[in-house]
Amino acid sequence: MSGAQLFIREDVGLSDAQVEVLTGSMNVFMLVSILAAGWVADRLGRRCVLVIATSFLMVGALAMSLGGSYATLMAARFVTGIGAGFARVVAPVYNTEISPPSTRGVLSSLLNIFINLGVLLSYVSNYAFSGLPVHLGWRVMYGVGVVPPVFIAAGILLMPESPRWLAMRGRHGDARAVLVRISDTSTEADLRLSEIKHAVAQQPEQHALGGSTHGGGSVWKELLLRPSASLRRILLCVLALQFFVPASGVEAILLYSPLVFKAAGMTSTAAALGVTIAIGAVKMCFILLGVLLTDRLGRRPLLLASTAGVAATTAALALTLAVGGASAAAQAVCVAAVLAVVAAYSVGYALVVNTYSAEILPLRLRAQGLGVGVAVNRLVSGLVTMTFISVADAITMPGCFFMYAVVTAVAFVFVYARLPETKGRSLEDMDVLFNK
Repeated sequence: MSGAQLFIREDVGLSDAQVEVLTGSMNVFMLVSILAAGWVADRLGRRCVLVIATSFLMVGALAMSLGGSYATLMAARFVTGIGAGFARVVAPVYNTEISPPSTRGVLSSLLNIFINLGVLLSYVSNYAFSGLPVHLGWRVMYGVGVVPPVFIAAGILLMPESPRWLAMRGRHGDARAVLVRISDTSTEADLRLSEIKHAVAQQPEQHALGGSTHGGGSVWKELLLRPSASLRRILLCVLALQFFVPASGVEAILLYSPLVFKAAGMTSTAAALGVTIAIGAVKMCFILLGVLLTDRLGRRPLLLASTAGVAATTAALALTLAVGGASAAAQAVCVAAVLAVVAAYSVGYALVVNTYSAEILPLRLRAQGLGVGVAVNRLVSGLVTMTFISVADAITMPGCFFMYAVVTAVAFVFVYARLPETKGRSLEDMDVLFNK
């Protein structure tokens, strides 16, 4: 959408308001599947929901490439949003549940790595197809998005089901078979199975067996109406982190970077799209750096460094836009500031939050709890991306970025005051950690 919106605006004849709604609407549409994903994943299994997600993603990409009006494009964004919502919740849950404690940070981060590889490839496609006729280029940009979900669907056939979901369904033999497959030794597999069975035994019987809708209702009551003290601390951490990530405004920078560069005086569309490739490359490199550090340094140090870095670099970007003018030097400084924001964001903020959120939630509440967190994330993201152009017009673009910097500074204080380290702990040990 970052590059395609420039051509959709011209070809379909959209206003600024329609462009920002079309751009950010998917975050709101995702709420439908995000809030349903935990319930569906607990009943059908993690793998089945991922198959459903890829089907929606394929259809949505195809529908976007064929759309010819604002209404059809919005409908296509809705279809894509349903698939993206399921994937946003269930993929982190699956990755977390299947990973051993010693490498859970790295393995859970693979999702972020490949999402960002996809972002980079989308920037490349924006640039590569920008020379095509206006009515054709943006359609090809979306058309190639049909291909990746095909590979995901094929890969799912080789994936085992989550052993924790199997244990929740009482299928302990199947759960042990999966754990033997993904553990170094059968002894380790038996130990992990014992911990999982103990955790399942602590939850309400009807939910442990995946039974009635009353069981699902009891999960929501425990989650939202009668949480224990430790669960309240966990939910505070999950919801706050999921709020602060989109409220930092980095997604607005990623989606509207061509507009940011034009505000700095860059007049060439091709040049602006070319710089977005550099953004994708920097994002990818620093995600990889974060992956290498997350199980070495821990989640907390990375989040502290990342939030401090995003706050400082976003303030620097705002200052550059406020006083830089439209010279070539000012444009170069603006590009450098955007790259610095993306680097600081990618090394920790973009990488650790979903991993941390999924691993601290108890097994019986993990899918629904992460669903609530991701719903908050997408709602705030939708609000930011659907109002960015309007807010920038109202308080200026530098004012917009100063506001984001302040929000991220508050996030730094929250991480410092409230988040314990989870590196190396088993998922079944999180209640003990948050009871302290």
